[in-house]
Amino acid sequence: QVQLVESGGGLVQAGGSLRLSCAASGRAFSNYAMGWFRQAPGKEREFVAAISRTGGNTYYPDSVKGRFTISRDNAKNTVYLQMNSLKPEDTAVYYCAKTMQFGSSRSKDFGSWGQGTQVTVSS
Repeated sequence: QVQLVESGGGLVQAGGSLRLSCAASGRAFSNYAMGWFRQAPGKEREFVAAISRTGGNTYYPDSVKGRFTISRDNAKNTVYLQMNSLKPEDTAVYYCAKTMQFGSSRSKDFGSWGQGTQVTVSS
C-alpha cells in the first residue's frame, strides 16, 4: 500500500510561488501515475495536475496550465507541484493521490489520498 503525505503549503501573495511536495511510503510508488487535486470551502474537489509513472507525460486543466508544473522523483518517492503566478482563486486545500488510470481527471479514479496541505493566496 502507498501512503501519501503532502507538505509545502502556506500563505503567499498573489503573483507569488509555492512548491508542494507529496512523499509516498511503500515500494510501489513508481507503479502509479500521480495527481494533484484541490478543494476550496463549499466547492467540489478539482483536478489540478497529473503525471505518468515515469514522469514523461503530464496534463493540466486550463485553469492552471502554464502556471503549475507537476514533477516526480521516483528515487525519492516524491511528487511535486510547482505553482507560479498564484491567484486568490487558487486558495484551497491541495491533495495528492495515486491512480492506475493515467489520463483521468476524475477524483473517483484516484486513491490513497493524503491529508492535504492548505494554500492561501492573498490579494
